[in-house]
Amino acid sequence: MSFLVIDGSQGEGGGQVLRTALTLSVLTQTPIELVNIRANRDRPGLLRQHLTSVKAAQAISEASAEDVELGAERIRFSPGVVKTGDYHFVIGTAGSTVLVAQTILPVLALAKGSSTITFEGGTHNGMSPSLCFFKESYLAVLNAMGVKTEVETTSLGFYPAGGGKWTLTIEPTDTLKAMSLLTPGREFEQEQKHCYLKALMSELPDTIGQKEVTAARKALNWNAALGEVERYKTNGPGNSFQAKIKGDVFTSVFEQVGEVGVSSERVAKRCAGRVKKFLKVGAAVEERLADQLLVPMALAGEGEFTTTELSMHTKTNIDVIKQFLDISVHVHEEAEGRWRIRVSKESGR
Repeated sequence: MSFLVIDGSQGEGGGQVLRTALTLSVLTQTPIELVNIRANRDRPGLLRQHLTSVKAAQAISEASAEDVELGAERIRFSPGVVKTGDYHFVIGTAGSTVLVAQTILPVLALAKGSSTITFEGGTHNGMSPSLCFFKESYLAVLNAMGVKTEVETTSLGFYPAGGGKWTLTIEPTDTLKAMSLLTPGREFEQEQKHCYLKALMSELPDTIGQKEVTAARKALNWNAALGEVERYKTNGPGNSFQAKIKGDVFTSVFEQVGEVGVSSERVAKRCAGRVKKFLKVGAAVEERLADQLLVPMALAGEGEFTTTELSMHTKTNIDVIKQFLDISVHVHEEAEGRWRIRVSKESGR
């Protein structure tokens, strides 16, 4: 059997290479050999959330796989027939359930029947997109592209305790619709009825969240924005502060997780700083959503959006996608700090 060799040390050299390669391996029915997995990380190889991503991709495609174990820096993965249905994946740590979900979602979004998947692990760990981002940003765009989804949350999982549990139901589509996301986020921000400040709290005083909302409102001059503190019962203490700008298609979610020794005001200001940078350049899509839109747009065969300066995750995702799909990804800076990315089946564009 011939394997497409994917170098996990390319670009950002982390889990992004692994996840995108698994997704496209199943969708294109291409056997892959992943080498140097997460080579650029302090702890290279498969950690629990990455191992769970491999096992999830293996389960939904009845794939055969070699050397899939904790710490593995090389695996072989040969996909079979995609099988829809009910699945349950447990990470066992506060590792990101959202990233596991994003590995298999594009596959099941184009499958021949509906699926329901339950995930257990982390939902808000600060090192990866949160479940709030997944629902309000990523899934909102997928829904506009034709994939109907529903999320039911049983419990949240903050770092380091984890313990989150949620269920994703997917009603697939035959083809993904092309999307053009060009309207600047600041056009929605100008009317503050589209702006929201929220502090998610567990086993911590409400005053922490209240201080975050107050500090962010002042830093952003969002005097008319709705601000609230939401309390949750989780396996351990946690705090996620979020600033949101609701658009026509999706909500831009900016998040900062509270840390021991970091004041509420500092948490809020860090989050506000990301919002200000995004609004200043006049882009439609913030950094984290940018790299994650590339796979569905490539599968649609067409799409475009504007974003802030390209992250290494975005650049890496473009390179990995091109190893599987015959598409063109045209990237250019159309204004200082604002980049336009266009995906097309036509080469040379």
